[in-house]
Amino acid sequence: MKKDKILLVEDDINFGTVLKSYLEINDYEVTLVNDGARAVPVFRNGSFDLCVLDVMLPNKDGFSIAVDIRKIDEGIPLIFLTAKSLKEDVLRGFEVGADDYLTKPFDSDVLLHKLKAILRRNKENYDDLPETLEIGPYNFDHKLRTLTAGDNAFRLTPRESDLLKMLYVNKNHVLDRNHALKQIWGDDNYFNARSMDVYITKLRKYFKDIDGIEINNVHGSGFILVMK
Repeated sequence: MKKDKILLVEDDINFGTVLKSYLEINDYEVTLVNDGARAVPVFRNGSFDLCVLDVMLPNKDGFSIAVDIRKIDEGIPLIFLTAKSLKEDVLRGFEVGADDYLTKPFDSDVLLHKLKAILRRNKENYDDLPETLEIGPYNFDHKLRTLTAGDNAFRLTPRESDLLKMLYVNKNHVLDRNHALKQIWGDDNYFNARSMDVYITKLRKYFKDIDGIEINNVHGSGFILVMK
């Protein structure tokens, strides 16, 4: 079975080595880079399924690395590691396309759980899905995370895009709420459920004036993208 490949960029050699070994024990193939300036060249010359990036690095910070990596591969999942829990850092991470964020020190099992959830949702049922999907007048590019119709263009967040993609794959059928939460958020707890409700509200706004396109609640079950 092919192992998922992870680029781990971490300047603390001891911590990075231990984390690399832990991930390898759990059947990941890991490339460890300890200098920010080397991260993008290593990524460009390799083939990776996910990147774990420390924010504070010598020569080039994790956010700058993420921006450059996104230019090479728009769809690569990114997880940031940081020693700080500043709101500004968290927001900056999500602005550059973070899929998730962990503050040091963290439980390695939590990172493992997040890795599995992100990689699973990236692969689920999408191998044969065209890059551009038609939803009413919109063209939805789920890899670039764009929703366009004429002069109207919207850039979706990673979770908005993942949720809309799952709704499309299940169009005119109920998307199970708990299944979507586990696939996209990694857990179906109360707080993640409230977060998903916010994203559903955001998605509805894109289609509120479009005839024949609706995202409806199905009480006790989930949501349905109705395409007439």
